[in-house]
Amino acid sequence: MIVRNGSTSGTFRRSGTALVGPVREFLESLEPLMLSLFVVATVAVAVGGWWVVSWFRRPPGVRFQRLLGEYDHVAVVMHPNPDPDAMSCAMGVARIAETVDTEATLQYAGEIRHQENRAFRTVLDLDLEAIEASSELAADAVVLVDHNTPRGFAGSQTVEPIAVIDHHPGNGAGTEFTDVRTGYGAASTIIVEYLDELGATMNGGDGLEVSPELATGLLYGIQSDTKHLTNGCSRAEFDACAALFGAIDEDLLDRVANPQVSDDVLQVKATAITEKRVEGPFAVCDVGEISNVDAIPQAADELMQLEGVTAVVVYGERDGTIHLSGRSRDDRVHMGETLRHAISDIPMANAGGHARMGGGQVSVDHMDGIGTSEGISRDEFEQRLFSAMSGER
Repeated sequence: MIVRNGSTSGTFRRSGTALVGPVREFLESLEPLMLSLFVVATVAVAVGGWWVVSWFRRPPGVRFQRLLGEYDHVAVVMHPNPDPDAMSCAMGVARIAETVDTEATLQYAGEIRHQENRAFRTVLDLDLEAIEASSELAADAVVLVDHNTPRGFAGSQTVEPIAVIDHHPGNGAGTEFTDVRTGYGAASTIIVEYLDELGATMNGGDGLEVSPELATGLLYGIQSDTKHLTNGCSRAEFDACAALFGAIDEDLLDRVANPQVSDDVLQVKATAITEKRVEGPFAVCDVGEISNVDAIPQAADELMQLEGVTAVVVYGERDGTIHLSGRSRDDRVHMGETLRHAISDIPMANAGGHARMGGGQVSVDHMDGIGTSEGISRDEFEQRLFSAMSGER
């Protein structure tokens, strides 16, 4: 506000003077005990307000570290069939927990099958525990990383995590701490920022030191979720990689990034390439019965290399479930929404994801028409996928 001729400040002085009388009369009317209680309450409110403001002004990494310090033991739970981003996040949380003498057990549902994921776990010598039920969680205090809703194990719907760290869309939250940044390309980036906020050093020194294994894991976690910094990146990913670069172990990175490929994965990729169905800029392929579910997203990645193709969906069947994986570099095709629309009226089906990639599962029995469901054929299902990609569904 611009003050001219002192008029505004004069008005403020007159208003302030007018208030002195009523306030004095109110205070004089109070009994000594009541006056004391009034003063104490006023101070308590002021101190409480200051504490709340100061707490939320602390960087999230500091608040997260202090939360971990309130527990003797936490279970750090990755999403089912964890990838490098999830595993490296869990590594980072365990390192932060170590600074406050909190034990951290890293757990996951499902399997680690993808050759990249197996190599990541083996090369970095990670101690991870598989679980099938909530009763197997290592601690009551649960921290979710790289997903925001517990899933993939019996009783998961009853788990209330104390903290959630993620970059995927969703409504899940921690009871005490939630940090979901959908604008980021990887959850590992958030962990790198926490370490920086805690004063971590990347090349030795005092305080919180980041080991070559952790730095390599976080760097590859970011690279794998952003297709080597070419897809879905924010500036934060580049800043995080720059911060980590000096501490990585190049030999470990090479071994993680270039694992051998199994024969079944190559077979699924070959089927996707030779049996694909193309309509305009979109491609869909049913690769049939599979033994390795992780081969499906890899086959989708292969199809995305085809000239003229801007969005693809690959699906295959294992143990009575159809697994879908989609990729898009077409601004008109939000892949997560595309898959969700395509399976929306099939009972017991679920799908979703980001604009550039998505996945889902459909029960074969429900697709065929179990119970009151009418069912659809594979040809009809593929036509739904094409329609969803073109925006007609």
